[in-house]
Amino acid sequence: MGQKVSRNDFEWVYTEEPHASRRKIILEKYPQIKKLFGHDPNFKWIAGAMVLTQILALFIVKDLSWPWLLVLAYCFGGILNHSLMLAVHEISHNLAFGHSRPMHNRILGFICNLPIGLPMSISFKKYHLEHHRYQGDEVIDTDIPTLLEARLFDTTFGKFLWVCLQPFFYIFRPLVVNPKPPTRLEIINTIIQLTFNAAVVYFIGWKSMAYLLIGSILAMGLHPVAGHFISEHYMFAKGFETYSYYGPLNWITFNVGYHNEHHDFPAVPGSRLPEVKRIAKEFYETMPQHTSWTRVLYDFVMDPAVGPYARVKRRQRGLAS
Repeated sequence: MGQKVSRNDFEWVYTEEPHASRRKIILEKYPQIKKLFGHDPNFKWIAGAMVLTQILALFIVKDLSWPWLLVLAYCFGGILNHSLMLAVHEISHNLAFGHSRPMHNRILGFICNLPIGLPMSISFKKYHLEHHRYQGDEVIDTDIPTLLEARLFDTTFGKFLWVCLQPFFYIFRPLVVNPKPPTRLEIINTIIQLTFNAAVVYFIGWKSMAYLLIGSILAMGLHPVAGHFISEHYMFAKGFETYSYYGPLNWITFNVGYHNEHHDFPAVPGSRLPEVKRIAKEFYETMPQHTSWTRVLYDFVMDPAVGPYARVKRRQRGLAS
């Protein structure tokens, strides 16, 4: 089973999350960053082109053998679908059309959701905004592994399995830790998605639908682009709970690697986050950062000091210690 992790509990802290206070300090020194706030007018065209590319790919993969379909799902379709998940992430912050046109953002979210295969754009927004506001909260922040996950996957092999199973933890963990009743928009999202899935199966075939679903699942697990799930908030350096990555995979992930910058300034679209770093470089260049998402996956599995326990947690307000 491999070496057991050296931690037996999460990193409990009793301070506020660091981003709101750092945002205030940075804006006092660099008020020009406010000019970067707002939506990215080019975003909708980039995201739309990615959706169209995946739909066209369905007509190619329908006649492929299963081995070649799996290769294409891992090396191409999964990457596009993961990028579309991160497009949904941008949309959850209303960065496609701005805060003044919320329904335009939601509709684009429905469209970007289509190739992913599972309805998630509205549910993601509901939980993700809480992750920003209550980072590390033991109940509200569902990005943090459960105690059961940390205890079950506490060896080298266990962590390898956990990485492979990440998509299922991301899907089901919020429903267990912090369940919420479905909203009207979530129901609409589900109806639209199931209608699209049925149309793909009816007009193109099951193999094309499998390509979409398999690609989404594979690219959320043991895959280089999925390294950002772990790189963002797992504690690789004591005392630091958010990490940035400035490598080339940002080009296909809407700069989600600029994660400290994103949490400090969620109103800045991904395309402008490098400018935040350039302006306030003394705040970001001195913090620990990752140079490779693939290396993050390797270190997470092999380093006994890192694992599901390596997360900063805070007691939920109002709960006894």
